[in-house]
Amino acid sequence: MDDPVLLTGAGGRVGQAILGGIGTDHDWRLLDREPLAEKKLPPGTTQDDVYIADVTDRDALSDAVSGVGTIIHLAGDPRPEAPWGSVLRNNIDGTQALFEAAVEADVDKVAFASSNHAVSAFETDRRTPDIYRPESEFLLDGSELPRPGNLYGVSKAAGETLGRYYHDQSDLSVVCVRIGNLTRDHPPIDYERGQAMWLSYRDCAHLFDCCIRADYGYEIVYGISDNDRKYYSIERTREVLGYDPEDNSAEFE
Repeated sequence: MDDPVLLTGAGGRVGQAILGGIGTDHDWRLLDREPLAEKKLPPGTTQDDVYIADVTDRDALSDAVSGVGTIIHLAGDPRPEAPWGSVLRNNIDGTQALFEAAVEADVDKVAFASSNHAVSAFETDRRTPDIYRPESEFLLDGSELPRPGNLYGVSKAAGETLGRYYHDQSDLSVVCVRIGNLTRDHPPIDYERGQAMWLSYRDCAHLFDCCIRADYGYEIVYGISDNDRKYYSIERTREVLGYDPEDNSAEFE
């Protein structure tokens, strides 16, 4: 736990939720393709700890990962409508470069930010909107095959498979977190899907703290709060990572 944690995509929404919640709990290195304003840095972290680089820059990645114990990999094109050229370069090539650098540097574990979009095509017209409601018994638990609903989801499924490969070939510990709908302060209003997959900022920070602290081999888990509405099971997230979410979208209805 004394080794630094590298957070890629540190300036983005998920990265800022993590740093806002557990920024004082770890020694951080931050990587982003854009400079980070001082207000985005957690206490004790300076610009000397920031690497301004594209995640496909293998030389920069090699420098950033040297000596770290854990990597939280968020960097990539986050747009559900992102075109193939962008997700191929930023999300697939970039993730492969990150895993390769982690193995070469003997990093212990990688928490890969996957997405609900890796399985969004399970939400068929026949199932929706019923699966977004508390009485539904339909649950995905991470054991199912990916079923992406867009090319962004394809790229996240590819990242999960890359994690599987590097775990099997190099014994790298990898947890893939299929993140739900992250919003600050409250879940989406009048949006059942968003409420069913809501992840609060507080629970997001706690979840990735668990990813840093827990021991695991290779896992795919869901990252949502403990919502009454849910069609993603968080039982594996609890069991493997010790995740204990505090928030529930039903409290805001």
